[in-house]
Amino acid sequence: MINPKSEQAYRSKGTGERPIVVVCPGFHPPELTEALVRSLHTAVDSPAQWLVFPTERYPAYSGGHLLRFLHEQTARRSPDAWLDQSVIFLGFSAGVVGAIAAAWGFHSLGGHVAALFALDGWGVPLTGPFPIHRLSHDRFTDWSSALLGAGGDRFYAEPPVSHLDLWRSPQTVSGQWLHNQTGETHTTTAAIFLQTWLSRYQHLRP
Repeated sequence: MINPKSEQAYRSKGTGERPIVVVCPGFHPPELTEALVRSLHTAVDSPAQWLVFPTERYPAYSGGHLLRFLHEQTARRSPDAWLDQSVIFLGFSAGVVGAIAAAWGFHSLGGHVAALFALDGWGVPLTGPFPIHRLSHDRFTDWSSALLGAGGDRFYAEPPVSHLDLWRSPQTVSGQWLHNQTGETHTTTAAIFLQTWLSRYQHLRP
């Protein structure tokens, strides 16, 4: 579990460049991911690059394929240039499995993971030396997922929504922002939760 002070200390190890956002979909039509990226990309002061892992070509749960994809997309200047870039992983469903595996792989190679967001990563253990935030489509999923690693602040939909709606239309999903340090909650949307944290991780400098 990482508190805000340790999150800030961890982020200070990065390069100072804005992170790349690596989107890790699950098993679903690509149009859902396109809708998510449009909604977040227009609302957040964008980093240099958003990358969408092509799950039509690789298994969504494969951290090895995801890490190789990240390397291929970012190592064009020189073989080791990709490790100079901070990365934010944004995973959904089976994509959370690939995201956490790739995040650990990237970290172990000396890369900087600015944060990992897990949307409906039910049943996936999530721990790491980097900030982690869970978002869930209902309160039960939030509670049961937190048993496998709650991470930092998290969000759950209330009233519940469908699994796919959380990914496709976070701007329409109302719910509770649960503050990790105090246990307090306040009402917001999944999109605002994501936009707030994405902006923080993109703008903080060493």
